[in-house]
Amino acid sequence: MIGIHDFNFTTLVQGLEELEIRSTLILHKGSPVLEHYREPEVAAQLNRINSCTKSILSALVSIAIDRGILPHQDTPVTRFFPSLLLDSDHRKHEITLAHLLTMTAGFGWTEFGGRNSFPTMTKTDDWVQYVLSLPLEDEPGTRMEYNSGGSQLLSAILRQAAGQTVAEFAEQHLFGPLGIQEYRWDIDPQGNHTGGFGLYMQPKDMAKFGQLFLQKGRWEGQQIISPSTVHVATQPLYEATLPRKGFYGWHWWVSSFPNAEEDLGETSYYYALGYGGQYIVVVPSFELVVVVTNDKYGRKRKPVDVFRQLVVPLLNGEQL
Repeated sequence: MIGIHDFNFTTLVQGLEELEIRSTLILHKGSPVLEHYREPEVAAQLNRINSCTKSILSALVSIAIDRGILPHQDTPVTRFFPSLLLDSDHRKHEITLAHLLTMTAGFGWTEFGGRNSFPTMTKTDDWVQYVLSLPLEDEPGTRMEYNSGGSQLLSAILRQAAGQTVAEFAEQHLFGPLGIQEYRWDIDPQGNHTGGFGLYMQPKDMAKFGQLFLQKGRWEGQQIISPSTVHVATQPLYEATLPRKGFYGWHWWVSSFPNAEEDLGETSYYYALGYGGQYIVVVPSFELVVVVTNDKYGRKRKPVDVFRQLVVPLLNGEQL
């Protein structure tokens, strides 16, 4: 395996500049080996991390479960939303915290458009009630369907269980220990922080979050998330529904890439993914964390998977 410090980052940086990537950070064993910013001021600016927010929320739910603030993952969510017990579809009584974390609750949902979608949810007066009222298309636990509405339910559940806002809980149990001081987090009409999007962070703090997971939940001598919970959260628990490819854990994507040494097979990694090319990638076998933020995207300019296209060839000792 080629050593990280043997890398020649010249062609990688050229690729980042050609693509006008906002920021790219690579950490090896917790130390930065590359920090590239399109403009110097980007380093200190807050970046909208979009659906990477989901992985932050998952970490907070994990902490709450570890501490007994939230019950076991298999607890039905009717404990927090008793109105579901009155729903004529009795399958809703079976929806658990784990189903929400893995996006297998069964709600009919199209995410980016249509009647049951997150744009429609954000136009309602009560996002949580909107999601709870949606019809089920699948038995809970049978099929993964990407759904920011389920993430909003998790945010409301955590607020209810902790007796404080999700941001306050984060400051106490995650942001504080990691030294994350600058952030912004949107809220819904009821004051619940957005569970599936709406968090703004600095690139260096996104890297700290990835490093926490690489270190199996441990940070500067403190066990913030239990290793067993980190392990479960980042497993390929369900295959994603097309057109999305890959596998899904607890609000983490899980994938792999071919290893240059064929006898070693595939190299596994997991990552937080946000719309437009926001990434927090963790590659345990390389002790590597890669963060990418991007703001140059649109209908005519699709975001590039910087990790797969520019970093993986380096890991495999290939020429870009």
